[in-house]
Amino acid sequence: MKLSLKAIMLSGAAFATLGTASAETDVELEARIAALEELVASLSAQLAEERAETDADIVRLEAAQSAEAAPAAAPANGMMLGETNVTVGGFIDMDAHVTNVSDGAIGSSSIARDFYIPGAIPTGGEGSTTTDLTAEASRIFIAGNRDVGGRQVSGYFEMDFLGSVQGNERVSNSFSPRLRRAYLDFDGLRFGQDWSTFQNTSAIPESASFLVLSDGMIFMRQPMVRITRGNWQFALENGNATVTPVGGGRVEADSNVLPDLVGRYNFSGDFGNVSVAALARQLRYETTGIEEETFGYGISVSGRVNTGGRDDIRFSLTGGEGIGRYIGLNAANGAALDPATGELEAIPSVGGLIAWRHPFGETARINIGYSGLFIDNPDFVPTSMTQSVQSVYSAVLWDVAPRVTMGAEVLFGTRETEAGTSGDLSRFTFSTKYAF
Repeated sequence: MKLSLKAIMLSGAAFATLGTASAETDVELEARIAALEELVASLSAQLAEERAETDADIVRLEAAQSAEAAPAAAPANGMMLGETNVTVGGFIDMDAHVTNVSDGAIGSSSIARDFYIPGAIPTGGEGSTTTDLTAEASRIFIAGNRDVGGRQVSGYFEMDFLGSVQGNERVSNSFSPRLRRAYLDFDGLRFGQDWSTFQNTSAIPESASFLVLSDGMIFMRQPMVRITRGNWQFALENGNATVTPVGGGRVEADSNVLPDLVGRYNFSGDFGNVSVAALARQLRYETTGIEEETFGYGISVSGRVNTGGRDDIRFSLTGGEGIGRYIGLNAANGAALDPATGELEAIPSVGGLIAWRHPFGETARINIGYSGLFIDNPDFVPTSMTQSVQSVYSAVLWDVAPRVTMGAEVLFGTRETEAGTSGDLSRFTFSTKYAF
């Protein structure tokens, strides 16, 4: 309104000036026309300036309204579903294994055909060689996080197809998925299934196959409640004892009343990371006419240390009594039942691994390592029980394209029983993996 009124008033003055022009001399008329042109130019400039200011105000208002109305942009590594940032990822993995065992054979349906399980190395019979191609290690995960009252709530779900109890290799190779990890995080608490707090996953060596050097490695995923405060972590984890009964073998004595207790402290810096962890657990065996229990413990130091350039050393050293299934993929049981007294006795063991990773060229690296587990079984256990497992390996991996890795690996493992019998396993693996 202010602009329109001013324009009308100035226009009226201009026409009044022109109305009296006929009574003026030509010189006076030219002077009045010049003055009028100057007035019109001034008016046009003022109108343009005020219009620009008004347009700018409109633009700013529309931008503010748009910002309030528009949903938050999805982060680069995920997509927004409502108020939750969701990420989907995983990898497609194709492994080809050629496996030779010196004594006996590994069953065609055994998971030990897909990756190295030291306790499954046979120690009797005629040797055999097999070739396996598998994509069962392929993996997918879904992760989500959102803000709730200024705090982050996140969840994670992961599965692969290894060890499938459904499917076979006859026609379709249709293997069922298995749960690996599924947990919820809130305010430093974790509820669900994840890597055991007793395990430092950064100590796992890089390999072409799914897993190597598992002999002396802590390797465990299980349900838990974990709290993390700074460098400290404490957890109550699923308790489940594996027991050597009278006559040998293995019994999964799922009779625990108390959960396993784990405490851990993490050191990290430019050098890499090192963790110190302690485990305390109940070992309980209850069956017809038997109700026995004892307690076990373990101490572990593990980590990954940078050694100059791009090299690193990965290591783990663990010892204790009743560690059982936590180390060596359950190559040793947690306890044994004494046939003379009927009591349950925790089994001592010590194990560890060391691996060197050396990158070379633009995207290639070589890995070399050793692992071993040594078990001090009680004198009363059958001589068929495992006394030690050891392995060495070397793997070369290279990224042939973004997110595409190819690798070749040679592994040699050996298992010895209390009777002194032994068996060896040699395996060559070629793998191709695409991560997404």
